[in-house]
Amino acid sequence: MRFILKFLLNALAVVLLAYVLAGVSVSSFLTALLVALVLGVLNALLRPLLILLTIPITILTLGLFLLVINALIILLTDALVPGFAVDGFFWAVIFSLLLSLISGLLDKLVD
Repeated sequence: MRFILKFLLNALAVVLLAYVLAGVSVSSFLTALLVALVLGVLNALLRPLLILLTIPITILTLGLFLLVINALIILLTDALVPGFAVDGFFWAVIFSLLLSLISGLLDKLVD
């Protein structure tokens, strides 16, 4: 039950950020649910592989390269989910940072 609540809260965060950020748009709450699902799958499957492959540059940048990885995952989600649009790398980084912050806060409230 907690998983479903966190999933719905992440979708709500996607809608909120799309409303606040000029470079991000979501056509509906159903699309936001799909975005939350695709982000979850990509973060579970692709992100660990990308982190493993980029360990040297991540160490050299003291972890800042993880922002690039997160932005790339957001842009991949943009390509996979119709009705979700991110207007470039800059907006993907901002969206990723704010989504992580909001999701973390909401997770603390749920737990």
